[in-house]
Amino acid sequence: MESYTIGQAARLLGVSVDTARRWADADRFPTHREGTRRMVEGPDLAAFCVEAAQEGAEGGEAPYTSARNAFPGIVTGVKLGTVDAQVEIQAGPHRIVSLLTREAVEELGLEVGARATARVKSTSVFIDRV
Repeated sequence: MESYTIGQAARLLGVSVDTARRWADADRFPTHREGTRRMVEGPDLAAFCVEAAQEGAEGGEAPYTSARNAFPGIVTGVKLGTVDAQVEIQAGPHRIVSLLTREAVEELGLEVGARATARVKSTSVFIDRV
């Protein structure tokens, strides 16, 4: 079974190390000590990730969609072409680049600094184990 340090858990959760420590101190997920390091078991961290994502979805008005892979973040780049556009979103540690129409970018008001959610629905998803 894989274990993670609080720092690794924070990166996976997309939060600061201090936030991850506060959540652990509040018993939001269990930890244990390995020497001087505070560790989180993989299954416990996975369960907390699902719980935290569900809490986040309840906090705002989620659109009706069949796409389950949502990456909320901030727009970090917009390149407009004559007909098309490229939008870049930083969602926690994830950089997501999308190609869409210029019209869609203008209708959504996407500009650098705007909050946005990238939604992914695909039949070809590759998963690497690290």
